Amino acid sequence: MAALKRRSALLERVESSPANPARGTAAAGPPDRRVEGRKQAPLPLTAAAFIVGVLFAFPALYLTWRNVTSDSDPLGLLTSSRTLEPLRRSVVLAVLVSASTAVLGTALAWLTARTDLPGRRIWRVLLPLPLAYPTFVGAAAFIRTLNPGGLANDLLQVVGIDHTFELRGLFGAWLVLTLFTYPYVYLPVAARLRSLPGSLEESARLLGDSGFSTFRRIVLPQTASAITSGALLVCLYTISDFGAVQLMRYDTLTRAIWTTRLADQPTSFALSAILLVLAVVVVAGERIGSRRLGERRPARTNPSRSFTTPLNRWRLPGLALVGGTIGLALVAPAAALADWGISGLIRNATGGRSLAINASDVVGPAWNTVWVSVVAACVAVVAVLPTAMLLARYRSRVGPITGNVIISTFAMPGLIVALAMFFWTLRNNWAAEHLRGTLFVLVFAYVVRFGAQALGAAQIAVAAVPDRLHDSARVLGAGSFRRLATVDAPLVTPGLLAGGGLVLLSTMKELPITLLVAPFDFPTLTTKIFQSFEDAFVAEAGLLAMVLVVLSGALTWLLVVRRADHLD
Repeated sequence: MAALKRRSALLERVESSPANPARGTAAAGPPDRRVEGRKQAPLPLTAAAFIVGVLFAFPALYLTWRNVTSDSDPLGLLTSSRTLEPLRRSVVLAVLVSASTAVLGTALAWLTARTDLPGRRIWRVLLPLPLAYPTFVGAAAFIRTLNPGGLANDLLQVVGIDHTFELRGLFGAWLVLTLFTYPYVYLPVAARLRSLPGSLEESARLLGDSGFSTFRRIVLPQTASAITSGALLVCLYTISDFGAVQLMRYDTLTRAIWTTRLADQPTSFALSAILLVLAVVVVAGERIGSRRLGERRPARTNPSRSFTTPLNRWRLPGLALVGGTIGLALVAPAAALADWGISGLIRNATGGRSLAINASDVVGPAWNTVWVSVVAACVAVVAVLPTAMLLARYRSRVGPITGNVIISTFAMPGLIVALAMFFWTLRNNWAAEHLRGTLFVLVFAYVVRFGAQALGAAQIAVAAVPDRLHDSARVLGAGSFRRLATVDAPLVTPGLLAGGGLVLLSTMKELPITLLVAPFDFPTLTTKIFQSFEDAFVAEAGLLAMVLVVLSGALTWLLVVRRADHLD
Protein backbone atom coordinates (compact mmCIF):
# COMPACT_ATOMS: atom_id res chain seq x y z
CA MET A 1 0.00 0.00 0.00
CA ALA A 2 2.81 2.42 0.83
CA ALA A 3 4.43 1.66 -2.52
CA LEU A 4 1.17 2.45 -4.33
CA LYS A 5 0.87 5.76 -2.48
CA ARG A 6 4.43 6.72 -3.37
CA ARG A 7 3.76 5.83 -7.02
CA SER A 8 0.55 7.89 -7.06
CA ALA A 9 2.36 10.88 -5.56
CA LEU A 10 5.12 10.56 -8.15
CA LEU A 11 2.58 10.44 -11.00
CA GLU A 12 0.85 13.54 -9.64
CA ARG A 13 4.14 15.44 -9.56
CA VAL A 14 5.00 14.35 -13.11
CA GLU A 15 1.56 15.29 -14.47
CA SER A 16 1.73 18.70 -12.80
CA SER A 17 5.23 19.37 -14.08
CA PRO A 18 5.48 22.15 -16.73
CA ALA A 19 7.66 19.89 -18.84
CA ASN A 20 5.02 17.19 -19.12
CA PRO A 21 3.79 17.14 -22.76
CA ALA A 22 0.54 15.49 -21.72
CA ARG A 23 -0.64 18.74 -20.20
CA GLY A 24 -1.41 20.09 -23.68
CA THR A 25 -0.21 22.91 -25.79
CA ALA A 26 -0.64 25.59 -23.15
CA ALA A 27 2.57 24.53 -21.49
CA ALA A 28 4.48 24.47 -24.74
CA GLY A 29 4.68 28.23 -25.19
CA PRO A 30 7.00 30.66 -23.43
CA PRO A 31 6.10 30.95 -19.74
CA ASP A 32 5.93 34.73 -19.84
CA ARG A 33 3.52 34.80 -22.79
CA ARG A 34 0.47 33.08 -21.34
CA VAL A 35 -2.77 34.83 -22.09
CA GLU A 36 -4.01 34.73 -18.50
CA GLY A 37 -0.90 36.60 -17.33
CA ARG A 38 -1.09 39.41 -19.88
CA LYS A 39 -2.09 42.99 -19.21
CA GLN A 40 -5.15 44.67 -20.64
CA ALA A 41 -4.36 46.27 -24.00
CA PRO A 42 -3.98 50.07 -24.11
CA LEU A 43 -6.89 51.84 -25.78
CA PRO A 44 -4.80 53.63 -28.48
CA LEU A 45 -3.24 50.33 -29.53
CA THR A 46 -6.63 48.62 -29.65
CA ALA A 47 -8.14 51.47 -31.66
CA ALA A 48 -5.26 51.40 -34.14
CA ALA A 49 -5.59 47.64 -34.64
CA PHE A 50 -9.37 47.94 -35.08
CA ILE A 51 -9.00 50.63 -37.76
CA VAL A 52 -6.40 48.54 -39.58
CA GLY A 53 -8.72 45.53 -39.51
CA VAL A 54 -11.56 47.55 -41.04
CA LEU A 55 -9.26 48.86 -43.78
CA PHE A 56 -8.03 45.36 -44.62
CA ALA A 57 -11.63 44.13 -44.84
CA PHE A 58 -12.71 47.05 -47.04
CA PRO A 59 -12.14 45.45 -50.50
CA ALA A 60 -14.15 42.34 -49.59
CA LEU A 61 -16.89 44.43 -47.95
CA TYR A 62 -17.10 46.74 -50.96
CA LEU A 63 -17.29 43.80 -53.35
CA THR A 64 -20.09 42.27 -51.28
CA TRP A 65 -21.97 45.57 -51.17
CA ARG A 66 -21.71 46.03 -54.94
CA ASN A 67 -23.07 42.53 -55.52
CA VAL A 68 -26.03 43.30 -53.28
CA THR A 69 -26.83 46.75 -54.67
CA SER A 70 -25.99 46.32 -58.36
CA ASP A 71 -27.60 44.14 -61.01
CA SER A 72 -25.10 41.35 -60.52
CA ASP A 73 -26.49 37.91 -59.71
CA PRO A 74 -23.79 35.50 -58.45
CA LEU A 75 -26.30 32.74 -57.68
CA GLY A 76 -27.95 33.06 -61.06
CA LEU A 77 -24.61 33.05 -62.83
CA LEU A 78 -23.77 29.70 -61.23
CA THR A 79 -26.21 28.08 -63.66
CA SER A 80 -24.90 30.00 -66.66
CA SER A 81 -22.42 28.48 -69.08
CA ARG A 82 -20.55 31.81 -69.04
CA THR A 83 -19.69 31.11 -65.40
CA LEU A 84 -19.71 27.34 -65.12
CA GLU A 85 -17.03 26.83 -67.74
CA PRO A 86 -14.48 29.32 -66.26
CA LEU A 87 -15.29 27.99 -62.78
CA ARG A 88 -14.73 24.42 -63.93
CA ARG A 89 -11.49 25.39 -65.63
CA SER A 90 -10.25 27.17 -62.49
CA VAL A 91 -11.03 24.17 -60.29
CA VAL A 92 -9.47 21.69 -62.72
CA LEU A 93 -6.31 23.76 -63.06
CA ALA A 94 -6.03 24.29 -59.29
CA VAL A 95 -6.46 20.57 -58.58
CA LEU A 96 -3.95 19.52 -61.23
CA VAL A 97 -1.31 22.06 -60.21
CA SER A 98 -1.75 21.36 -56.49
CA ALA A 99 -1.43 17.61 -57.04
CA SER A 100 1.59 17.85 -59.33
CA THR A 101 3.44 20.32 -57.09
CA ALA A 102 2.69 18.15 -54.05
CA VAL A 103 4.26 15.14 -55.78
CA LEU A 104 7.17 17.04 -57.33
CA GLY A 105 7.96 19.19 -54.29
CA THR A 106 7.84 16.22 -51.91
CA ALA A 107 10.00 14.07 -54.18
CA LEU A 108 12.61 16.81 -54.55
CA ALA A 109 12.60 17.46 -50.81
CA TRP A 110 13.11 13.79 -50.01
CA LEU A 111 15.88 13.41 -52.59
CA THR A 112 17.84 16.39 -51.27
CA ALA A 113 17.19 15.83 -47.55
CA ARG A 114 17.08 12.06 -47.01
CA THR A 115 19.13 10.38 -49.74
CA ASP A 116 22.74 10.17 -50.90
CA LEU A 117 21.99 12.15 -54.07
CA PRO A 118 25.24 13.70 -55.37
CA GLY A 119 25.47 17.48 -55.02
CA ARG A 120 22.71 17.78 -52.43
CA ARG A 121 23.89 21.12 -51.03
CA ILE A 122 23.97 22.72 -54.48
CA TRP A 123 20.51 21.39 -55.31
CA ARG A 124 19.16 22.77 -52.02
CA VAL A 125 20.30 26.24 -53.03
CA LEU A 126 19.00 26.07 -56.61
CA LEU A 127 15.60 24.41 -56.14
CA PRO A 128 13.84 27.37 -54.41
CA LEU A 129 15.11 29.95 -56.93
CA PRO A 130 12.24 29.60 -59.46
CA LEU A 131 10.28 31.73 -56.97
CA ALA A 132 12.20 34.66 -58.47
CA TYR A 133 10.22 34.34 -61.72
CA PRO A 134 6.76 35.86 -61.96
CA THR A 135 4.58 33.19 -63.54
CA PHE A 136 3.68 35.38 -66.51
CA VAL A 137 7.38 35.80 -67.30
CA GLY A 138 7.83 32.04 -67.18
CA ALA A 139 4.76 31.55 -69.35
CA ALA A 140 6.05 33.99 -71.95
CA ALA A 141 9.47 32.33 -71.94
CA PHE A 142 7.97 28.91 -72.65
CA ILE A 143 5.58 30.24 -75.29
CA ARG A 144 8.27 32.06 -77.23
CA THR A 145 10.75 29.18 -76.88
CA LEU A 146 8.63 26.09 -77.59
CA ASN A 147 6.03 27.42 -80.01
CA PRO A 148 6.67 27.55 -83.78
CA GLY A 149 9.24 30.23 -84.58
CA GLY A 150 10.84 29.94 -81.16
CA LEU A 151 14.35 28.97 -80.11
CA ALA A 152 13.52 25.27 -79.67
CA ASN A 153 11.90 25.15 -83.09
CA ASP A 154 15.01 26.71 -84.67
CA LEU A 155 17.26 24.13 -83.01
CA LEU A 156 15.04 21.26 -84.16
CA GLN A 157 15.04 22.55 -87.73
CA VAL A 158 18.84 22.31 -87.75
CA VAL A 159 18.51 18.52 -87.43
CA GLY A 160 15.64 18.36 -89.89
CA ILE A 161 12.71 18.24 -87.47
CA ASP A 162 9.79 20.60 -88.04
CA HIS A 163 7.13 20.63 -85.32
CA THR A 164 3.80 22.45 -85.15
CA PHE A 165 3.18 21.95 -81.42
CA GLU A 166 1.87 25.06 -79.68
CA LEU A 167 2.04 25.45 -75.90
CA ARG A 168 -1.37 26.89 -74.96
CA GLY A 169 -4.46 26.06 -72.96
CA LEU A 170 -4.71 23.77 -69.96
CA PHE A 171 -1.45 21.91 -70.54
CA GLY A 172 0.56 25.10 -70.92
CA ALA A 173 -0.96 26.73 -67.84
CA TRP A 174 -0.48 23.55 -65.81
CA LEU A 175 3.16 23.14 -66.87
CA VAL A 176 4.12 26.74 -66.15
CA LEU A 177 2.34 26.99 -62.80
CA THR A 178 3.75 23.65 -61.67
CA LEU A 179 7.33 24.59 -62.52
CA PHE A 180 7.19 27.99 -60.83
CA THR A 181 5.15 27.15 -57.73
CA TYR A 182 6.58 23.79 -56.60
CA PRO A 183 8.95 25.61 -54.14
CA TYR A 184 5.89 26.41 -52.01
CA VAL A 185 5.71 22.67 -51.30
CA TYR A 186 9.42 21.89 -51.50
CA LEU A 187 10.53 24.40 -48.84
CA PRO A 188 8.26 23.34 -45.93
CA VAL A 189 8.61 19.63 -46.70
CA ALA A 190 12.41 19.85 -46.92
CA ALA A 191 12.55 21.78 -43.66
CA ARG A 192 10.30 19.19 -42.00
CA LEU A 193 12.41 16.30 -43.25
CA ARG A 194 15.60 17.93 -41.98
CA SER A 195 14.06 18.20 -38.51
CA LEU A 196 12.86 14.60 -38.22
CA PRO A 197 14.93 11.90 -36.50
CA GLY A 198 16.03 9.03 -38.67
CA SER A 199 15.52 6.30 -36.09
CA LEU A 200 12.13 5.18 -37.40
CA GLU A 201 13.34 4.96 -40.99
CA GLU A 202 16.47 3.13 -39.91
CA SER A 203 14.42 0.63 -37.92
CA ALA A 204 12.07 0.06 -40.84
CA ARG A 205 14.97 -0.63 -43.20
CA LEU A 206 16.55 -3.02 -40.69
CA LEU A 207 13.24 -4.89 -40.53
CA GLY A 208 13.36 -5.41 -44.29
CA ASP A 209 11.18 -2.59 -45.66
CA SER A 210 12.15 -1.22 -49.06
CA GLY A 211 12.97 2.43 -49.57
CA PHE A 212 9.57 3.13 -51.11
CA SER A 213 7.75 1.27 -48.34
CA THR A 214 9.70 3.20 -45.71
CA PHE A 215 8.85 6.47 -47.40
CA ARG A 216 5.15 5.59 -47.66
CA ARG A 217 4.73 4.23 -44.12
CA ILE A 218 7.17 6.40 -42.13
CA VAL A 219 8.11 9.60 -43.96
CA LEU A 220 4.84 10.52 -45.66
CA PRO A 221 2.65 10.56 -42.51
CA GLN A 222 5.19 12.76 -40.71
CA THR A 223 5.32 15.30 -43.55
CA ALA A 224 1.61 15.31 -44.41
CA SER A 225 0.95 18.62 -42.65
CA ALA A 226 3.81 20.35 -44.49
CA ILE A 227 2.64 18.93 -47.82
CA THR A 228 -0.92 20.09 -47.14
CA SER A 229 0.08 23.62 -46.18
CA GLY A 230 2.30 23.96 -49.24
CA ALA A 231 -0.37 22.59 -51.55
CA LEU A 232 -2.84 25.11 -50.08
CA LEU A 233 -0.55 27.99 -51.04
CA VAL A 234 -0.20 26.56 -54.53
CA CYS A 235 -3.97 26.13 -54.87
CA LEU A 236 -4.65 29.72 -53.75
CA TYR A 237 -1.93 30.98 -56.08
CA THR A 238 -3.37 29.03 -59.00
CA ILE A 239 -6.97 30.19 -58.66
CA SER A 240 -5.80 33.80 -58.28
CA ASP A 241 -3.18 33.76 -61.05
CA PHE A 242 -3.88 36.04 -63.98
CA GLY A 243 -0.69 36.56 -65.98
CA ALA A 244 0.08 32.94 -66.87
CA VAL A 245 -3.49 31.99 -67.83
CA GLN A 246 -3.87 35.21 -69.81
CA LEU A 247 -0.78 34.48 -71.91
CA MET A 248 -1.72 30.81 -72.26
CA ARG A 249 -5.23 31.84 -73.39
CA TYR A 250 -6.85 29.57 -70.83
CA ASP A 251 -10.21 30.97 -69.71
CA THR A 252 -10.35 30.76 -65.92
CA LEU A 253 -12.36 32.96 -63.55
CA THR A 254 -9.57 35.53 -63.33
CA ARG A 255 -9.42 35.90 -67.11
CA ALA A 256 -13.23 36.15 -67.30
CA ILE A 257 -13.19 38.88 -64.64
CA TRP A 258 -10.52 40.77 -66.56
CA THR A 259 -12.38 40.64 -69.88
CA THR A 260 -15.73 41.75 -68.36
CA ARG A 261 -14.42 44.45 -66.01
CA LEU A 262 -15.42 47.33 -68.30
CA ALA A 263 -18.05 46.02 -70.72
CA ASP A 264 -20.12 44.05 -68.18
CA GLN A 265 -19.42 45.27 -64.67
CA PRO A 266 -22.26 43.38 -62.87
CA THR A 267 -20.96 40.11 -64.31
CA SER A 268 -17.43 41.04 -63.29
CA PHE A 269 -18.59 41.68 -59.71
CA ALA A 270 -20.50 38.41 -59.61
CA LEU A 271 -17.54 36.45 -60.95
CA SER A 272 -15.32 38.12 -58.33
CA ALA A 273 -17.71 37.03 -55.59
CA ILE A 274 -17.61 33.46 -56.88
CA LEU A 275 -13.80 33.54 -56.97
CA LEU A 276 -13.73 34.88 -53.42
CA VAL A 277 -16.04 32.10 -52.22
CA LEU A 278 -13.83 29.56 -54.00
CA ALA A 279 -10.78 30.87 -52.11
CA VAL A 280 -12.70 30.67 -48.81
CA VAL A 281 -13.71 27.08 -49.54
CA VAL A 282 -10.08 26.14 -50.22
CA VAL A 283 -8.90 27.71 -46.95
CA ALA A 284 -11.73 26.12 -44.95
CA GLY A 285 -10.95 22.71 -46.42
CA GLU A 286 -7.29 23.08 -45.52
CA ARG A 287 -8.18 24.10 -41.94
CA ILE A 288 -10.31 20.97 -41.49
CA GLY A 289 -7.59 18.76 -42.95
CA SER A 290 -4.90 20.42 -40.81
CA ARG A 291 -6.86 19.76 -37.61
CA ARG A 292 -7.10 16.07 -38.45
CA LEU A 293 -3.45 15.87 -39.39
CA GLY A 294 -2.49 17.88 -36.33
CA GLU A 295 -3.84 15.19 -34.03
CA ARG A 296 -1.03 12.84 -35.09
CA ARG A 297 1.60 15.44 -35.98
CA PRO A 298 4.94 14.49 -34.42
CA ALA A 299 6.83 16.87 -32.20
CA ARG A 300 9.64 18.86 -33.76
CA THR A 301 13.06 17.60 -32.89
CA ASN A 302 16.64 18.55 -33.61
CA PRO A 303 18.33 15.27 -34.38
CA SER A 304 22.08 15.00 -34.35
CA ARG A 305 21.97 12.45 -37.13
CA SER A 306 19.38 11.95 -39.85
CA PHE A 307 18.86 8.77 -41.81
CA THR A 308 20.24 8.69 -45.36
CA THR A 309 18.64 6.36 -47.87
CA PRO A 310 21.04 4.93 -50.48
CA LEU A 311 19.61 5.42 -53.96
CA ASN A 312 21.71 2.74 -55.65
CA ARG A 313 20.26 2.15 -59.14
CA TRP A 314 17.83 5.06 -58.68
CA ARG A 315 20.65 7.58 -58.43
CA LEU A 316 20.60 8.50 -62.12
CA PRO A 317 16.78 8.85 -62.25
CA GLY A 318 16.98 11.01 -59.12
CA LEU A 319 19.62 13.22 -60.69
CA ALA A 320 17.55 13.41 -63.87
CA LEU A 321 14.48 14.55 -61.92
CA VAL A 322 16.34 17.22 -59.95
CA GLY A 323 18.45 18.37 -62.88
CA GLY A 324 15.48 18.37 -65.25
CA THR A 325 13.44 20.46 -62.84
CA ILE A 326 16.25 23.00 -62.46
CA GLY A 327 16.76 23.03 -66.22
CA LEU A 328 13.10 23.69 -67.01
CA ALA A 329 12.22 26.01 -64.13
CA LEU A 330 15.44 27.99 -63.78
CA VAL A 331 17.92 27.62 -66.64
CA ALA A 332 15.55 27.51 -69.63
CA PRO A 333 13.64 30.73 -68.80
CA ALA A 334 16.90 32.54 -68.03
CA ALA A 335 18.38 31.37 -71.34
CA ALA A 336 15.27 32.46 -73.23
CA LEU A 337 15.25 35.92 -71.65
CA ALA A 338 18.98 36.34 -72.27
CA ASP A 339 18.59 35.21 -75.89
CA TRP A 340 15.81 37.74 -76.55
CA GLY A 341 17.61 40.60 -74.86
CA ILE A 342 21.05 39.96 -76.36
CA SER A 343 19.60 39.36 -79.85
CA GLY A 344 17.72 42.64 -79.62
CA LEU A 345 20.84 44.51 -78.54
CA ILE A 346 22.87 42.96 -81.39
CA ARG A 347 20.23 43.87 -84.00
CA ASN A 348 20.04 47.38 -82.60
CA ALA A 349 23.84 47.78 -82.68
CA THR A 350 24.24 46.37 -86.21
CA GLY A 351 21.61 48.55 -87.83
CA GLY A 352 18.77 46.06 -87.70
CA ARG A 353 15.44 46.67 -86.00
CA SER A 354 15.81 49.38 -83.41
CA LEU A 355 14.72 48.65 -79.88
CA ALA A 356 11.44 50.25 -78.85
CA ILE A 357 12.94 51.15 -75.48
CA ASN A 358 16.00 53.03 -74.34
CA ALA A 359 17.93 53.17 -71.09
CA SER A 360 15.40 55.46 -69.43
CA ASP A 361 12.61 53.01 -70.29
CA VAL A 362 14.44 50.40 -68.21
CA VAL A 363 15.79 52.55 -65.39
CA GLY A 364 12.50 54.41 -64.85
CA PRO A 365 10.25 51.34 -64.38
CA ALA A 366 12.96 49.61 -62.33
CA TRP A 367 13.20 52.60 -60.00
CA ASN A 368 9.42 52.85 -59.74
CA THR A 369 9.20 49.14 -58.94
CA VAL A 370 11.82 49.30 -56.21
CA TRP A 371 10.69 52.41 -54.41
CA VAL A 372 6.95 51.69 -54.45
CA SER A 373 7.70 48.18 -53.19
CA VAL A 374 9.84 49.60 -50.38
CA VAL A 375 7.07 52.04 -49.44
CA ALA A 376 4.47 49.25 -49.47
CA ALA A 377 6.72 47.07 -47.29
CA CYS A 378 7.27 49.86 -44.74
CA VAL A 379 3.58 50.74 -44.61
CA ALA A 380 2.64 47.07 -44.24
CA VAL A 381 4.98 46.62 -41.27
CA VAL A 382 3.70 49.76 -39.54
CA ALA A 383 0.08 48.80 -40.25
CA VAL A 384 0.26 45.30 -38.79
CA LEU A 385 2.51 46.15 -35.83
CA PRO A 386 -0.38 47.14 -33.47
CA THR A 387 -2.12 43.84 -34.20
CA ALA A 388 1.13 41.92 -33.69
CA MET A 389 1.63 43.61 -30.32
CA LEU A 390 -1.93 42.81 -29.23
CA LEU A 391 -1.52 39.18 -30.21
CA ALA A 392 1.90 38.76 -28.59
CA ARG A 393 1.65 40.84 -25.41
CA TYR A 394 -1.83 41.85 -24.37
CA ARG A 395 -5.18 40.38 -23.43
CA SER A 396 -7.48 41.64 -26.16
CA ARG A 397 -10.49 40.54 -28.17
CA VAL A 398 -9.71 42.93 -31.01
CA GLY A 399 -6.25 41.46 -31.66
CA PRO A 400 -7.31 37.93 -32.70
CA ILE A 401 -10.20 39.26 -34.79
CA THR A 402 -8.01 41.76 -36.62
CA GLY A 403 -5.29 39.13 -37.04
CA ASN A 404 -7.74 36.74 -38.68
CA VAL A 405 -8.95 39.50 -41.01
CA ILE A 406 -5.40 40.35 -42.09
CA ILE A 407 -4.49 36.71 -42.64
CA SER A 408 -7.73 36.08 -44.56
CA THR A 409 -6.94 38.85 -47.04
CA PHE A 410 -3.84 36.91 -48.10
CA ALA A 411 -6.19 34.26 -49.48
CA MET A 412 -8.06 36.93 -51.44
CA PRO A 413 -6.85 37.00 -55.07
CA GLY A 414 -5.02 40.15 -56.07
CA LEU A 415 -7.41 40.69 -58.97
CA ILE A 416 -10.32 41.01 -56.52
CA VAL A 417 -8.44 43.58 -54.42
CA ALA A 418 -7.57 45.48 -57.59
CA LEU A 419 -11.12 45.34 -58.93
CA ALA A 420 -12.62 46.59 -55.66
CA MET A 421 -10.23 49.55 -55.46
CA PHE A 422 -10.58 50.30 -59.17
CA PHE A 423 -14.38 50.55 -59.09
CA TRP A 424 -14.50 52.30 -55.71
CA THR A 425 -12.30 55.11 -57.01
CA LEU A 426 -14.39 55.13 -60.20
CA ARG A 427 -17.88 55.20 -58.63
CA ASN A 428 -17.35 57.15 -55.39
CA ASN A 429 -17.32 60.89 -56.06
CA TRP A 430 -14.90 61.77 -53.27
CA ALA A 431 -12.53 58.92 -54.14
CA ALA A 432 -12.73 59.74 -57.85
CA GLU A 433 -11.77 63.34 -57.15
CA HIS A 434 -9.01 62.81 -54.58
CA LEU A 435 -7.70 59.25 -54.89
CA ARG A 436 -8.24 57.90 -58.39
CA GLY A 437 -4.96 57.34 -60.21
CA THR A 438 -2.82 58.03 -57.13
CA LEU A 439 -0.02 56.04 -55.58
CA PHE A 440 -1.93 56.04 -52.29
CA VAL A 441 -4.49 53.58 -53.67
CA LEU A 442 -1.77 51.43 -55.23
CA VAL A 443 0.18 51.16 -51.97
CA PHE A 444 -3.03 50.50 -50.04
CA ALA A 445 -3.91 47.61 -52.37
CA TYR A 446 -0.40 46.16 -52.02
CA VAL A 447 -0.59 46.37 -48.22
CA VAL A 448 -4.00 44.68 -48.08
CA ARG A 449 -2.84 41.91 -50.40
CA PHE A 450 0.48 41.13 -48.71
CA GLY A 451 0.19 42.51 -45.18
CA ALA A 452 -0.27 39.01 -43.76
CA GLN A 453 3.34 38.21 -44.68
CA ALA A 454 4.53 41.05 -42.44
CA LEU A 455 2.12 40.12 -39.61
CA GLY A 456 3.59 36.67 -39.02
CA ALA A 457 7.16 37.94 -38.80
CA ALA A 458 6.14 40.93 -36.65
CA GLN A 459 4.23 38.76 -34.19
CA ILE A 460 7.17 36.38 -33.76
CA ALA A 461 9.58 39.32 -33.33
CA VAL A 462 7.43 41.04 -30.69
CA ALA A 463 6.79 37.80 -28.79
CA ALA A 464 10.53 37.12 -28.63
CA VAL A 465 11.17 40.19 -26.43
CA PRO A 466 11.26 38.89 -22.81
CA ASP A 467 8.93 40.52 -20.29
CA ARG A 468 11.74 40.76 -17.78
CA LEU A 469 13.49 43.37 -19.93
CA HIS A 470 10.40 45.56 -19.85
CA ASP A 471 10.07 45.04 -16.10
CA SER A 472 13.70 45.99 -15.54
CA ALA A 473 13.38 49.11 -17.69
CA ARG A 474 10.19 50.10 -15.89
CA VAL A 475 11.87 49.69 -12.48
CA LEU A 476 14.71 51.92 -13.68
CA GLY A 477 12.18 54.63 -14.52
CA ALA A 478 11.96 54.31 -18.31
CA GLY A 479 8.67 55.48 -19.79
CA SER A 480 6.69 53.77 -22.55
CA PHE A 481 8.39 55.57 -25.43
CA ARG A 482 11.85 55.10 -23.97
CA ARG A 483 11.21 51.36 -23.47
CA LEU A 484 10.01 51.18 -27.06
CA ALA A 485 13.16 52.88 -28.35
CA THR A 486 15.75 51.18 -26.14
CA VAL A 487 14.26 47.72 -25.51
CA ASP A 488 11.82 46.83 -28.27
CA ALA A 489 13.27 48.52 -31.34
CA PRO A 490 16.72 46.85 -31.32
CA LEU A 491 15.23 43.39 -30.72
CA VAL A 492 12.27 43.44 -33.10
CA THR A 493 13.93 45.28 -36.00
CA PRO A 494 15.45 42.15 -37.65
CA GLY A 495 12.10 40.36 -37.61
CA LEU A 496 10.27 43.40 -38.94
CA LEU A 497 12.83 43.75 -41.73
CA ALA A 498 12.34 40.09 -42.67
CA GLY A 499 8.55 40.51 -42.83
CA GLY A 500 8.87 43.73 -44.80
CA GLY A 501 11.27 42.01 -47.18
CA LEU A 502 8.70 39.33 -47.98
CA VAL A 503 6.16 42.07 -48.76
CA LEU A 504 8.78 43.80 -50.91
CA LEU A 505 9.46 40.62 -52.90
CA SER A 506 5.77 39.90 -53.49
CA THR A 507 4.99 43.49 -54.44
CA MET A 508 7.72 43.60 -57.07
CA LYS A 509 6.15 40.63 -58.90
CA GLU A 510 2.46 41.57 -58.48
CA LEU A 511 0.70 42.05 -61.83
CA PRO A 512 -3.13 42.44 -61.55
CA ILE A 513 -3.06 45.15 -58.87
CA THR A 514 -0.41 47.10 -60.73
CA LEU A 515 -2.25 46.85 -64.06
CA LEU A 516 -5.58 48.04 -62.67
CA VAL A 517 -4.67 50.48 -59.91
CA ALA A 518 -1.31 52.07 -60.81
CA PRO A 519 -1.37 55.63 -62.20
CA PHE A 520 -1.14 55.86 -65.98
CA ASP A 521 2.17 57.73 -65.77
CA PHE A 522 3.72 55.25 -63.35
CA PRO A 523 5.16 52.31 -65.32
CA THR A 524 6.67 49.41 -63.40
CA LEU A 525 8.67 46.43 -64.56
CA THR A 526 5.71 44.05 -64.36
CA THR A 527 3.39 46.26 -66.42
CA LYS A 528 6.07 47.05 -69.01
CA ILE A 529 7.02 43.38 -69.36
CA PHE A 530 3.41 42.23 -69.67
CA GLN A 531 2.55 44.90 -72.24
CA SER A 532 5.71 44.15 -74.23
CA PHE A 533 4.81 40.45 -74.37
CA GLU A 534 1.24 41.27 -75.38
CA ASP A 535 2.53 43.58 -78.15
CA ALA A 536 5.12 40.97 -79.30
CA PHE A 537 8.11 43.20 -78.44
CA VAL A 538 10.13 40.17 -77.38
CA ALA A 539 13.58 41.77 -77.11
CA GLU A 540 12.27 44.62 -74.99
CA ALA A 541 10.37 42.20 -72.76
CA GLY A 542 13.47 40.05 -72.35
CA LEU A 543 15.63 42.97 -71.21
CA LEU A 544 13.03 44.20 -68.72
CA ALA A 545 12.36 40.69 -67.45
CA MET A 546 16.06 40.06 -66.84
CA VAL A 547 16.20 43.16 -64.65
CA LEU A 548 13.14 42.04 -62.67
CA VAL A 549 14.40 38.47 -62.28
CA VAL A 550 17.81 39.66 -61.05
CA LEU A 551 16.17 41.94 -58.46
CA SER A 552 13.67 39.35 -57.26
CA GLY A 553 16.31 36.61 -57.40
CA ALA A 554 18.59 38.55 -55.07
CA LEU A 555 15.71 39.09 -52.66
CA THR A 556 14.67 35.44 -52.91
CA TRP A 557 18.18 34.40 -51.94
CA LEU A 558 18.42 36.85 -49.03
CA LEU A 559 14.91 36.39 -47.64
CA VAL A 560 13.92 32.82 -48.53
CA VAL A 561 16.84 30.58 -49.46
CA ARG A 562 19.49 31.86 -47.04
CA ARG A 563 17.10 31.76 -44.08
CA ALA A 564 15.47 28.43 -44.94
CA ASP A 565 15.74 25.48 -42.56
CA HIS A 566 16.35 23.06 -45.43
CA LEU A 567 19.93 24.36 -45.82
CA ASP A 568 20.94 23.33 -42.29
